[in-house]
Amino acid sequence: MDEREAVLGANAAFYRAFEKRDIEAMAAVWSQGAVSLCIHPGRPALRGWSAVRQSWEQIFKVTAYIEIETEVLACEVQGTLAYLVLVEQVLQAAGGQSASAQSMATNVFERLGGSWYLLHHHGSPIRR
Repeated sequence: MDEREAVLGANAAFYRAFEKRDIEAMAAVWSQGAVSLCIHPGRPALRGWSAVRQSWEQIFKVTAYIEIETEVLACEVQGTLAYLVLVEQVLQAAGGQSASAQSMATNVFERLGGSWYLLHHHGSPIRR
């Protein structure tokens, strides 16, 4: 498997963990360091794995169902860093309500010990 395929695989694992609302699978994908950064749509930046993890736990707690389809617009690998730019089509059910949304996302991965870990996720809503 080449590095681009490995990054795409790590990215797919991130979205699987998200859809399954599985915090342990999410933890396995993310870099556990203090430099991890996550920006959920319309929210402030969260720095460090502890804050990032808490945000995912809260999302999973209030979300009954989520389905995400992605379209990869770019995937670039440069040494031990890689980034993807994607369009996310999100269908979500929470609090007895369902909603669909479209977001632009950037995911940055870092290769550590031969594996790719999510270092940064930034989602921004697309206005229609």
